[in-house]
Amino acid sequence: MKAFIGICAGAVGLAGMSFALFGSGVAAADLYAGQSYSDASSAISNAGETAVVASSVGDAVDQGDCVVTRSQQAPWLKGDNFAPVTDTVLLFLNCNAKLASAGAPGNSLASPEGRAEKTAEDHEADQTAAAQQSEPSELLTPGGD
Repeated sequence: MKAFIGICAGAVGLAGMSFALFGSGVAAADLYAGQSYSDASSAISNAGETAVVASSVGDAVDQGDCVVTRSQQAPWLKGDNFAPVTDTVLLFLNCNAKLASAGAPGNSLASPEGRAEKTAEDHEADQTAAAQQSEPSELLTPGGD
């Protein structure tokens, strides 16, 4: 029994040391989350890397309009010397509509994402209406050309 306790204590101590030396594996800030797939893949290509779709949920919008929910560097090893792949970014996509509607899945108005999208849509509609009101209308003249 003492040997078992000693082995368990040693394993816990080794795990604690590895976390202290190498970190807990928490990822850095996600550069591409919230962007459309087309914007994220363009940015990744411009950085000299390759974008790979790791997973995709939904099919309500075109792939270019899908929203990246998260991204990560590829955890792959390649070649005879097992070199890590450093030029590939995995993208996880949400291809549902930004806001749910009848017959189309998407974010609910009860969710923070749905409320934010509804607010953005309302703001855009207000700006469009204001722009249309500020445009001069043509004056109608009697007996015009």
